[in-house]
Amino acid sequence: MLKYIKHHVDTISGVEIYPIISLLLFFLVFTSMLIIVLKMPKKNIEELSNLPLDNDIKNNDHE
Repeated sequence: MLKYIKHHVDTISGVEIYPIISLLLFFLVFTSMLIIVLKMPKKNIEELSNLPLDNDIKNNDHE
């Protein structure tokens, strides 16, 4: 099965650019998310980290 797929992929012209594009997209998304998280204020990080705990408390109060 792999030989079948590899044979058809090899016949496509310009297919070698797709791994490069996917690597660049991954790197771009990863670095942009890292920059966003590093620039986020500490107050927002604390609120987000407490969300699962706050949700459990709110659910128990309604029951």
